[in-house]
Amino acid sequence: MATLAVDQAAVPRVSASSPRIAIIDIGSNSVRLVVYKGLSRTPATLFNEKVMAGLGKGLSPGGKLSRDAMDIALTALGRFALLCESMEVDSIRAVATAAVRDAANGAAFIARVRQETGLDVEVIDGETEARGAAYGVIAGIPDADGVVGDLGGGSLELVRIAGGEIHERLSLPLGALRLDAFRKTSRRDLSHEIEAGLRKLKWAELGKGKPFYAVGGSWRALAQLYMHLTDWPLPVIHHHVMPPDAPERLVRTLAQISLKSLKAVPSISSSRAPQLPGAAAMLKAVTRRLGSSCIITSAYGLREGLLYQALSPSAQAEDPLVTAAREAAERLGRFSDGSDTAVGVALLGFTDGLFPNESPVHRRIREAACLLADSAWRAHPDMRAEDGMDTALHGTWVGITSAERAMLAAALWGVNGGAWPGGDSTALLQRLASPAQLELARRWGLAMRLGQRLGGGAAEPLRRARLAQDDLVLELSLGRDDAALYGEPVQRRHRALAQALGLEPRLRLG
Repeated sequence: MATLAVDQAAVPRVSASSPRIAIIDIGSNSVRLVVYKGLSRTPATLFNEKVMAGLGKGLSPGGKLSRDAMDIALTALGRFALLCESMEVDSIRAVATAAVRDAANGAAFIARVRQETGLDVEVIDGETEARGAAYGVIAGIPDADGVVGDLGGGSLELVRIAGGEIHERLSLPLGALRLDAFRKTSRRDLSHEIEAGLRKLKWAELGKGKPFYAVGGSWRALAQLYMHLTDWPLPVIHHHVMPPDAPERLVRTLAQISLKSLKAVPSISSSRAPQLPGAAAMLKAVTRRLGSSCIITSAYGLREGLLYQALSPSAQAEDPLVTAAREAAERLGRFSDGSDTAVGVALLGFTDGLFPNESPVHRRIREAACLLADSAWRAHPDMRAEDGMDTALHGTWVGITSAERAMLAAALWGVNGGAWPGGDSTALLQRLASPAQLELARRWGLAMRLGQRLGGGAAEPLRRARLAQDDLVLELSLGRDDAALYGEPVQRRHRALAQALGLEPRLRLG
């Protein structure tokens, strides 16, 4: 099996002809295998498995990896190698980070891995690790502008990002395992180590008033805890936003909650729970030092950053949300042959006439909605609206905020069901987005629903049709040869859209 190099030379070997790519991440806390479906802007995850080996537990710089931790890691890596062979993975990249990098017996461990599993492991330096995490955030949140903090088991990488590029960087030997060790000695020792480390952050003013992008399992677990405490309705960790005072609340909560109660919180593993007090203390200190405006959790990190760096510049520039929606349309559309998104593109053009002054931020969400408008057709007719909403709210989309997910959900509800949802569904959407955002998305849905019925789900009739409005009238323009398309179901949807806009429907033939 080939090794995935993180440069342009890797692209020909892991393109469409290499449909399965594996990244093995040997971290200080966990050992993980992720298998991706090809090299693309938004690669689908085929398999994801993690083993908490704790290679960095109790390890000081220059110390040795424990025999027990190495044995656990080797068992996991042996399984991962066999799984990759069984899955016919085309390309593997295995990397090791701070624990192996810092350990006196790290090289011997890597040699043992090669001998017992056949895996060639690259021990990456702090610069490569930081770049990988930062580019992972850029891959998942393209307009990110702030400071990335990647808290691993053995180290904390801080990177300033803006405009899709990496700027200042600082690496501190203060990972979650080491923070926990200091905390167990005394809270004073923990505070002292954090303060001493952050005194090295000479460019803190560059993060003032900007978001802090939190990467790493411990900080993701803290976000899960905060979502639990605030009864957040959307169980999606990526791009979840916490206010700047959230770390203080988490520190207080973790000082009072029992370990048993903490382990009962959904998505927090028992092996991760003991590390959270130290991780919360670091999150509080670093965001206060930076003057962060908020904390945004990123599910993308080192692994996704390695893949992103292997993409061509043109692929990196693609919009990840629109790209993923396009790929979904190719798989799920009624009249798709696996490569055609013509219906979604035609639907976008058909609805453009109603929203001429729409912001680029809103138009890209409408574009995603148009591409996904036909994705629920296999569901039972009575459940298509729910299916569309679920796709929007719980799909593995990136480059989209919670409010934008709600807008996408409202649009897909409308195109699949027409009437506004009630009960719990409405309450959920109203927690995520403003009334104005939801009303706009509802109009998108009704406009798409008209287009879907007019063309019967095909693209060509939509290309020849036009929608326009003035102060009084919603006009649908058709060629005379297409007049027969304006049947009763189309008339009904034309009226529904006009009513939502406070206009009168009118047909124009020409």
